[in-house]
Amino acid sequence: MNHLATHQTRLLLISLTLIYGLLAMHLPPWVTLLFMAAGGWRYAVTLGRLKLPGMFLLLPIAALVIAGILLSHGSLFERDASVSLLAAMMALKLLESRGRRDAMLLVFLGYFLGITSFLYTQSLLVGAYLLVPVLALTATLISSNHPNGNLPTMLLFRRAGQMLGQSVPLMLALFLLFPRVPGPLWGVPETDHSGMTGLSDQMSPGSISALGRSDSVAFRVEFQSNMPNLSRLYWRGPVLWHYDGRTWTAGKPIPRPPQPLQTGSSPVRYTVTMEPHNRRWLFMLDLPASIPAEGILTQDYQLLARHPVTARLRYQGSSSLGYRLDSWLSPEQRLLALQLPLFGNPQTRALGATLAGSHETDAKIVQTALRLLRGQPFRYTLTPPLLGANAVDKFLFQTRIGFCEHFAGSFVFLMRAAGIPARIVTGYQGGEINPSGHYLLVRQADAHAWTEVWIEGNGWVRIDPTAAVAPQRIESGIARALSADQAMPALMRANLHWLRQIYLHWDAVNNGWNQWVLGYDQERQIEFLARLTGQLLSLQQIILGLLFTVIGIILTLTLGLLHGGKSRDKLQASYAKFCRKLADAGVNQQSFEGPLDFGRRAAGLLPAQGPVIRHITNRYAVLRYGRTPGQAKIEAFIQLVRKFRL
Repeated sequence: MNHLATHQTRLLLISLTLIYGLLAMHLPPWVTLLFMAAGGWRYAVTLGRLKLPGMFLLLPIAALVIAGILLSHGSLFERDASVSLLAAMMALKLLESRGRRDAMLLVFLGYFLGITSFLYTQSLLVGAYLLVPVLALTATLISSNHPNGNLPTMLLFRRAGQMLGQSVPLMLALFLLFPRVPGPLWGVPETDHSGMTGLSDQMSPGSISALGRSDSVAFRVEFQSNMPNLSRLYWRGPVLWHYDGRTWTAGKPIPRPPQPLQTGSSPVRYTVTMEPHNRRWLFMLDLPASIPAEGILTQDYQLLARHPVTARLRYQGSSSLGYRLDSWLSPEQRLLALQLPLFGNPQTRALGATLAGSHETDAKIVQTALRLLRGQPFRYTLTPPLLGANAVDKFLFQTRIGFCEHFAGSFVFLMRAAGIPARIVTGYQGGEINPSGHYLLVRQADAHAWTEVWIEGNGWVRIDPTAAVAPQRIESGIARALSADQAMPALMRANLHWLRQIYLHWDAVNNGWNQWVLGYDQERQIEFLARLTGQLLSLQQIILGLLFTVIGIILTLTLGLLHGGKSRDKLQASYAKFCRKLADAGVNQQSFEGPLDFGRRAAGLLPAQGPVIRHITNRYAVLRYGRTPGQAKIEAFIQLVRKFRL
């Protein structure tokens, strides 16, 4: 068995450390410590300070590892447990690795462990980082298989880079042409989605203002034509009907029977790429004119996915911004839209009764209520005071400080107290245009709540009480509506323009990665190949195209390597001719001599030709052992040997 040299062991340990560094935040700390201990032990063995442990020690450690996985994860077969087990066992493999065969096995385990990082995230940064350990592992593989195990490190990395570079055309062909399967490539279900943020199907004071401090991306939108004004971008989400005195909640979703929507404008068409939020709702502009195949439209025009969205989802839709929503209200819906707790908020109830008694129509009641909001010193803020019991009364008549959920909740309560059916709609409003990628970026901070009131003859009409108090929130975005001292996310602050520009450029690059790499699904593949060939291709045509492309790439690479081999053969033949000329003069190259040592000795024996001999042997060493030489350099060397005379 060929034992690993010190530098080979060092390179192997560095490569595996890079892999563990990628997964450290997803592994139990004791697994990382186990690898560090095993790596240190293995390196001490290489230096001759320790011996490899025997099976009598490795078997109990392996049993403890399995017990530790069970204690840490409660299983051996779910995602996190499987990755931790693989990482721990690879660490133990270091303690029984002796020769090149073991090194090759560890390298391939390192490749596989590196791929598991995509089970946690498929971000562009992770993909770029993974190139570094892959390059190091490939260099280790070359070193452990080369007859000369003492190759320079830079040469190993150069050869590894060349090999990976040669694989790029084949990788691109397989990526673009290999038939895609429906669903995400890395579709392993996660066990915990608690870290996902987004709107809930409940709303209480402070719930949406908490999202207002987050600059996390909710979704991105690409419009097929000109984007409407920001003030018209209401992204509809959960609709809330029931109020218990503190919290508004959504009712049970009821699928909407197919019926035409009364529209007064041409539909706006767009594509949404939504980040996972572990909920069922999808977001579309008010009001959906057509829905994606994966969506279900409810009776209150909320779009739901068939399953919780736990992976990035891309869907197309169209919406009509000028619409009339329903012409008839069922008794059940009217009852829901007038529901109020039996007790609480007496001042608001009294105000509602006064409005109902002093106006002839519901539309006039609504307009009077909006004038009352505009006429009072209400303030829009991310940090409203706590309200406690009778929250609506305290907000409308005392504090007058709140966020959109305060305005929407209080307005619906007032409308119901006046006998007007009303409900709350939550979602997102506006967004930020990314000029680098020509799309709309909607963040969690853009979360919003507005209301819909039922007006006889007009149906459900959107009323946004926040617009009555802080119109700049709707027209220019949340950052313009809040004062400079508010705890806004850094990426949304107007005074950090340079930081926002850097982020927008990066987000455009990241969005391209999401759309064309992670989002390259079956639909995208068919669309891309149709544009490339000018026709829709069948599955058989795609497979045949893949086969011919792969064969063509392999043949091209093979011919290139053969051509390079022929060039090397010509170089070697010319050097052999040079050695024969020296042999005719009585100077023979010994079997243990390299070209440089031989050149120095020959130059000493033939001083008259010494400079030329050293020049030829130096040039040969560079051409033979350096980067792959061009044909011109090889021809120049052949001419140099041909002119050499003794």
